Amino acid sequence: MKSLFAALQFLTVIPVPASWGGGTRELQRSVWFFPLVGLILGALLALLDRGLTTLLPPLPASAIIVLASIVLTGGFHVDGLADTADGFMSSRPRERILEIMKDSRTGPMGVAAVVSVIVLKVTLLSAVTGPLRLPSIVMMAVAGRSAMVMVMALLPYARPEGLASVFMQSHSILRASWGFVFLFGACWFLAGPAGILAGLAAFAATILAGAYSKSKIGGVTGDTLGATCEIVELMPLLAAAVAIQRSMAS
Repeated sequence: MKSLFAALQFLTVIPVPASWGGGTRELQRSVWFFPLVGLILGALLALLDRGLTTLLPPLPASAIIVLASIVLTGGFHVDGLADTADGFMSSRPRERILEIMKDSRTGPMGVAAVVSVIVLKVTLLSAVTGPLRLPSIVMMAVAGRSAMVMVMALLPYARPEGLASVFMQSHSILRASWGFVFLFGACWFLAGPAGILAGLAAFAATILAGAYSKSKIGGVTGDTLGATCEIVELMPLLAAAVAIQRSMAS
């Protein structure tokens, strides 16, 4: 259980006593619980949305849900997205990209990336109504954390040291498979065939994000993991919006 609490401490701002999370060993093992933290986070957001949609139209309710997801994670992944965009869009050599990503200041590309992702999340979620809405919110959170597990398991760490280095001590197909199985299992349980479409979209985005990071800096960093999480979170919402639009057109 200490590894689960360590994952909660690292990925969210949910109050957990420091002693419950253990030490470095538990933090290393906490990667296995990242998808479960996504499930917990998604369930909290879905519960909030259920209350909001009884009072508000879909658009403002969706904006509050996206804001709540940022608050519950302490803006951790959004910050990684901004730093990654600043570095990757600079068209500089690998070492210079890593320096830019390490800079705490946010440049114009970082701002553009964050605004774009937030706007897409709000608009896509507002388009998802009916029985797919709550499952899509949960799948969004699960997909992002499962993607992090898969990418960490398969790609090398691009920095000699850094915040995410503690999670990169071992690479294994087993860990990557766990992220994959949890993603598709949760998506199928939550939404059936529509969930499988969401899982496929999330998996494809994970592979593309990991491949792009590998091509730019030779692996991953904590920032690119955060960026991957943010981008992959869009996929279940996109898949649900497409499914709803197709059902309306037929």
